[in-house]
Amino acid sequence: MSDCRFRRHRPAATRADINVVPLVDVMLVLLVIFIVTAPLLTHAVKIDLPHASSQVNVTRAERVDLAVREDGALYWNGEPLTPEQFAERCHLAGRQARQPELHLHADRHVHYERVARVLAIAVRAGLQRVAFVSLPEERTAE
Repeated sequence: MSDCRFRRHRPAATRADINVVPLVDVMLVLLVIFIVTAPLLTHAVKIDLPHASSQVNVTRAERVDLAVREDGALYWNGEPLTPEQFAERCHLAGRQARQPELHLHADRHVHYERVARVLAIAVRAGLQRVAFVSLPEERTAE
């Protein structure tokens, strides 16, 4: 019994733990509330939308085939033109509300300088839709 007198009585160490169970419960309740109310928020604004037909009404722009021969001759949809007439037609086409698509058919032997001049005239006239037309390469059997 004498041993008991000399022992120190230490108070039990307190444990400081955070109880996360109530936190998880509250977070789950908030999650359920947000999941339920989210679809209601997306349809909160009422809009009277116009009715549309199921048919697509696409009007294509006019297509202009411009051919440049090796000698520099210009053809607007098969009609021969001088460079001045070509510039005039480009200006008229550039002023249209719906600009035509300019499909450029250049001979394979025409100099790049001539094609560049034609493109410069078209761009200065305001034409924005220019396409180069070429023949697809023939594939050889391998």
